[in-house]
Amino acid sequence: MKITLLGTGNPAPSLKRMGPGYMVEVAGDTIVFDHGPGSHHRLLETGTKATDVTHAFFTHLHYDHFVDFPRLLLTRWDHGAARIPELKVYGPKPIKRLVDRLIGPDGVFGPDLEARTTWDASLHVYRARGGKEPRLKPAPEVAEIGKGSVVETGKWRVTAVEVPHAQPALTCLALRLDSDAGSMVYTGDTGPSKALEALAKGCDVLIHMCAYISGSVDNEATRIGTSGHLEAARTAAAAGARRLVASHIYNQFDRPGVREKVIAEMARVYDGVIVFGEDLMQLTADPEKPGIFR
Repeated sequence: MKITLLGTGNPAPSLKRMGPGYMVEVAGDTIVFDHGPGSHHRLLETGTKATDVTHAFFTHLHYDHFVDFPRLLLTRWDHGAARIPELKVYGPKPIKRLVDRLIGPDGVFGPDLEARTTWDASLHVYRARGGKEPRLKPAPEVAEIGKGSVVETGKWRVTAVEVPHAQPALTCLALRLDSDAGSMVYTGDTGPSKALEALAKGCDVLIHMCAYISGSVDNEATRIGTSGHLEAARTAAAAGARRLVASHIYNQFDRPGVREKVIAEMARVYDGVIVFGEDLMQLTADPEKPGIFR
């Protein structure tokens, strides 16, 4: 299992950290978990193509977690030239409606898709890529998941729990991937959660939201629905996670001296391996071979 942090940032525009996005390569599949702004560019920087991606999972539908999804979906369809299986997409409601409003008959990309499937110049490119006419429009396999959902392929399993964030406006999930190669939990955006602690029990890698310096936010909704550095550390400790990866990071953590202080405070709470996420960092699920830090 190889885990690549495509984007470790947040909604604030940044040239250092792209929006939340993670890629897991396991058992011959390439899976993306969320695909926020800039994540697709990072994916290309790894040498991965859109056509390599087999599955996409989304934790929730805040724009900073899925705005690069249309790029992935359309590029994969265009360059795949009907020679690869349709993308398998999983996310909370209303992801089916979202996909339909992107590529359905009256979708945002409807005119584009009409041109690419009827205009001979586009069809010429399609044929050059090995496609056979008639050219069909994209038809991803979209499934809505929620609390307690399990997606299994025979090679790996993804389990979902609901976590506190932006309810009731959005359903927000944390996701756990299990395979023979190890286990990874991605929290999405979340506040402290017993359900998350149970989901992450004994996992090899816990990628956890780390949005602010704990104690620095004076807003009850923020404290309930998001996590600072100590909340992330407490979750990792309660779950017995083998490695904690802090992500969804704001620029306050990148100031000189702050990160060192924060990690020291986290280490007093959680005695496992602490990794401060950076874009394009690559990890494995094996604590003896942690990964390549780029």
